[in-house]
Amino acid sequence: MAAMAAPPPAEPPVPPGRCRPSLLAVEPLLFLATVCVGLQGPLATQYLWDRLGADHGYIDGNSTDSAGCGSDNATADPLRQEVEALVSHWNLYINLGGFFVSLFSVTLFGPWSDCVGRRPALILPAAGLALQTAIYLLVMYLELHVAFFLLGRILSGLTGDYNLILASCFAYVADTSERRARTFRVAILEACLGTAGMLASIGGGQWRKAQGYINPFWMAFAASLAATLYAAFFLRESVKQKKAAKLFTLSHYKAVFRLYTAPEHPSSRWKLALYSLAFFLIVTVHFGAKDLYVLYELGFPLCWASDLIGYGSAASYLAYLSSLAGLRLLQLCLEDTWVAEIGLISNIAGLVVISLATTTALMFTGYGILFLSMAATPVVRSKLSKLVSETEQGALFASIACVQGLCSLVATGVFNSLYPATLHFMRGFPFLFGAIILLIPAAILG
Repeated sequence: MAAMAAPPPAEPPVPPGRCRPSLLAVEPLLFLATVCVGLQGPLATQYLWDRLGADHGYIDGNSTDSAGCGSDNATADPLRQEVEALVSHWNLYINLGGFFVSLFSVTLFGPWSDCVGRRPALILPAAGLALQTAIYLLVMYLELHVAFFLLGRILSGLTGDYNLILASCFAYVADTSERRARTFRVAILEACLGTAGMLASIGGGQWRKAQGYINPFWMAFAASLAATLYAAFFLRESVKQKKAAKLFTLSHYKAVFRLYTAPEHPSSRWKLALYSLAFFLIVTVHFGAKDLYVLYELGFPLCWASDLIGYGSAASYLAYLSSLAGLRLLQLCLEDTWVAEIGLISNIAGLVVISLATTTALMFTGYGILFLSMAATPVVRSKLSKLVSETEQGALFASIACVQGLCSLVATGVFNSLYPATLHFMRGFPFLFGAIILLIPAAILG
C-alpha cells in the first residue's frame, strides 16, 4: 500500500537550451504551414488570372491557356497586357494589405513569445492561415468578388501570417540548438521549407489541371488546421522560464528598438545593423522575384500551363534542398561568409538568366543556376543570432521578423509595381533589377 501511495518519480530536469528529441521538433509544423502557403500562392494567382480574364472577355474562366498566347502579336495585344497588369495590381493589393498588417502584429507577438512561450506565437498564425484559406474557398464556391481575397489576407495578417510562423520556428531552433551547430540547424529548417514547397507546387499544378481549384484549396485548409493542432497539442514549449506578460503594450516594440540602440558592445551593434541590412536586401529580392514568377510564366512568350507552372515553382523550391547540401559541403573547406558569397553569386546569375528567358529550356536553366541561392540566408541568420546574448534571442528574432515583414511589404510594392510599368520594353526587367540589388549584400558580407 505504501508503494501504491508513493508519488511517481519526478522526470529528470531538461538542461537549459535542450528539449526531449521526441517533442522538440518544430519542423512538422513548418512543413504543414509551408504546404498551405505553397498550394495557395501559385493557384491564387492563376485563379485571379482566370477570373479577371473571364470578366474582361479575354480567356475562358476554366483554363489558363490564353488564346493566341503563342502568336507573334501576343505581346502587342492590349487586352492581354490589361489583364496582366490587373492581376499584378490585385496581387499588389492583397499582399500589401496582408504584409502591412502583419508587420505590426509580428513585432508585437515576437517579443511577447519571449515571455509567455513560443507555442502561442505558433498557434495564432497557423489558425489565421486556416481562416484565410476558408475565406478563399468561400470566394470560389460563391463566386464572390476577388476583393474578398484581400479580406482573408488581412485577417491572417492580424494573427501574424506566415512570417510569424517562420520567426517563431527559427526562435524555437535558437532555443534548442548549440552555437557551433546553429548555422546548419537553421539550414535544415530552411530545407524543410523547400521540401514542403516543392511537393505543394508539383501537386498543386497537376491537381488544379485535373480537378480545378476547389480540392487543392481544401488540402491547404487541412494542412493549416493540422499545423494549428500540432502546435496546440504536440509541440513542447522551448522557453524554460515563462512569465506573465501583457500582449497589448509598447514594451514589446521597445525591446526590438533597444536591441539596436543598447550602448554595450558597440561593434556588435554595428554588425547587427549591417547584417540586418544584408538580410533585408536578400529576402526582399527573393520575395519580389517569387511574387512574379507565375505571372511571368503565364505571359508571352513562355505561355505556361498549370502543370509547367507547378514544375517551375517546384524548381524554385528545390534551391532550398540543394543549398542545404551545398552549404554542408562548402563548410568543410570554407568559412560561413564565403559560403554566403557563393550563394549570392548563384542568385545573381540565376536572376539574370531568368530575366532574359524566352523559352522553357532557358527558364529552367535559370532555375538550375539558382541551386545555391538560399545558402546566404541561414548564414546571415546564424551570424545575427551569435551577435547577441542568450537572453536577447527573443528580441533578436522579433527584430528579424520585423525586417522580414518589411521585406515582404517593400518587395510586394516595388516588384509588383515595376512589372506592369516595364512590360512594354522588357518583361524580365524586375529580375535584372533584383540581381543588381544583390550586389549590395555581397559587398556587405565581403
